[in-house]
Amino acid sequence: MRDMGVVGRKRAGFSALPALLLLLLPIFFAIFLGSSPVVSGLNYTEYRQVSSLRLERIKRHLDKINKPAVLTIESPDGDTIDCVHKRNQPALDHPLLKNHKIQRHPSEMPKVREVKRVEDDGSHKGAVRGAWQVWHRNGTRCPKGTVPIRRSAVHDVLRAKSLFHFGKKQRKVRLTSSTEAPDVVSGNGHEHAIAYTGASQEVYGAKATINVWDPSIQVVNEFSLSQIWILSGSFDGSDLNSIEAGWQVSPELYGDSRPRLFTYWTTDSYQATGCYNLLCSGFVQTNSRVAIGAAISPVSSYSGSQYDITVLIWKDPKLGNWWMRFGDNVLVGYWPAEIFTHLTDHATMVEWGGEVVNTRANGEHTSTQMGSGHFSDEGFGKASYFRNLEIVDADNSLSSVQEISTLAENTRCYNIRSSNNNQWGTHFYYGGPGNNPQCT
Repeated sequence: MRDMGVVGRKRAGFSALPALLLLLLPIFFAIFLGSSPVVSGLNYTEYRQVSSLRLERIKRHLDKINKPAVLTIESPDGDTIDCVHKRNQPALDHPLLKNHKIQRHPSEMPKVREVKRVEDDGSHKGAVRGAWQVWHRNGTRCPKGTVPIRRSAVHDVLRAKSLFHFGKKQRKVRLTSSTEAPDVVSGNGHEHAIAYTGASQEVYGAKATINVWDPSIQVVNEFSLSQIWILSGSFDGSDLNSIEAGWQVSPELYGDSRPRLFTYWTTDSYQATGCYNLLCSGFVQTNSRVAIGAAISPVSSYSGSQYDITVLIWKDPKLGNWWMRFGDNVLVGYWPAEIFTHLTDHATMVEWGGEVVNTRANGEHTSTQMGSGHFSDEGFGKASYFRNLEIVDADNSLSSVQEISTLAENTRCYNIRSSNNNQWGTHFYYGGPGNNPQCT
């Protein structure tokens, strides 16, 4: 890491070495032995010596986010899940939430509005099943009144650029044209294949069912994700509010290449506020069955069984909190209205789709895959999909999206194709392999 100090004899003293080695020992065991399988081709960071001062700062930070557990569950995939009393979760450390009373349930669920759809064209016939989470396999559950939190370790932080950057997205460079899709980035390596609603609408939530794959990642500081964005604020400024949820593969954040359920939020265009999952204060979890940041299983296979997850995010019409539901009826928790600026009222745009980071590590386009790693025209069972795109309106009614725009920066690397039919409503296939003879 570029900002890691070197332990010197004059500063730390020879006597500090045994303690330092004890701190570093888990890192090397995690890297070289591994508690979970590592996909070949991942360029894991080569850790240099770390100053005792930096390690102490990391430890203090981990003590703040790794709350005391009522019960600890060791997941078969190597994750450690701590069952933390809901009043002790990281969210309530937020200065704006000191006196926050946890909302147990939303005041009301979005109402389903019937809409007329075109006939099913039969293009996606086949087996589709719901996916769940790996940590449930040993049968242990978190007790009532607790929430499951994936524990972070020293080596998780050391994979990040710095302690400040741990659990955060890098700030995004906005496009200059406000007519373009707002979350598309220019010049910093992020590439997308997305569908989006028109700008300046009043939107109060969104829903989609998202096909789950395990795309390969070329280098450790790249990622591939598929998510929903709920957006409001200045798309070309520093006050963009964003709520995000879906699945992602991020070796830097998680230390492996498994697809994981994730959330994100920011109120200042990814500058300083917000984070992934529960790695900072903000998101209030209310469910004891879903661990944000935990691996999703099973995943889809090419020309085989397809697995997907359903994510619904909507604004509580009475208290204003933004709730998240996973699957058919599992309420995960909410983003409190107090932590936002523009999203205290409503969203102005929704996006659905994929995003990757292209660092051009070898001087050419990354081979990090988006979705299944196959282009949209391959269709069901081969290309990844989002289906049944819906939005929530001011009446708290959920209805199918009738008009969407699509965008992909480089269709030779990743592309998108939308459609509509009776069974899947408004939907699209998207993704691609990244580097190939046409994408360099």
